[in-house]
Amino acid sequence: MRLHSYFRSSASYRVRIALRLKGLEYEYCPVHLVKKEHLVAQFRALNPDALVPVLQLDDDHTLTQSLAICEYLDETIPEPPLLPADAWGRSRVRSLALSIACEIHPLNNLRVLRYLTDEVGASEEVKNRWYRHWVESGLLAFEAQLGQNLPAGRFCYGDAPTLADICLVPQIFNALRFQCDLKPLPRIMEIYETCMALEAFQLAAPGAQPDAA
Repeated sequence: MRLHSYFRSSASYRVRIALRLKGLEYEYCPVHLVKKEHLVAQFRALNPDALVPVLQLDDDHTLTQSLAICEYLDETIPEPPLLPADAWGRSRVRSLALSIACEIHPLNNLRVLRYLTDEVGASEEVKNRWYRHWVESGLLAFEAQLGQNLPAGRFCYGDAPTLADICLVPQIFNALRFQCDLKPLPRIMEIYETCMALEAFQLAAPGAQPDAA
C-alpha cells in the first residue's frame, strides 16, 4: 500500500493512526501542501479533489476521504476494531467522528485559511481568530457529547480507541499548534493523553513522519 500524505494534515493523520492500530505496513509518499504539490496534474489524476490522504491499495484500487479509508481498513482487517460491534455503538462513534470531520475540520483546514488570507485579505491575526473560534466552539460541543450517556472508559467510547479517537487526536494536535484555549476540555484532554501514550498514535504523529524534517 502507498499512502499519499502530508505530515500536518489532520485527515492524513487519521489514516496513519488507523494503519498503525491495524499493524499494517505501507509506503509513505509525501505531498507537500504548502508547496502546492497536491495541485499538480499527476496528483489530481489520483484524486481530482486535490486533497490528501490518498491510499493506493494497488495499481488499480485507490481510496480517498479519511473516514472512508478507515472504515475500509476496519472492514477488511477486523482486528482491532475501530467501531463497536452493535449498531447503536457504531452510530454513536460515527457521530463523534463526524462532529470533528464535518463540523470542525472543514472550517479550519489549510485551503480555507489560505483563501482567507490570499483572497479575502484577512490578516494573520484575523485568520488565527477565525481558526480558534471554530475549533474552540466545536470542541466544547464535543466535550458535551462525551458526557451524553456514553460507556465509561479511557477513550471516547469505552476502553479501546475507536474512529472517534482517531479523529479527535489530530484535531487536538492542531488546536495546540494554534494555541487554542483547551482548559474547558478536561475529558477531551484526558483522552488525548491516553491516546498519545499508545505506540500507534506516537508512530502516526506528525513529528514522526519522514516529511516533518
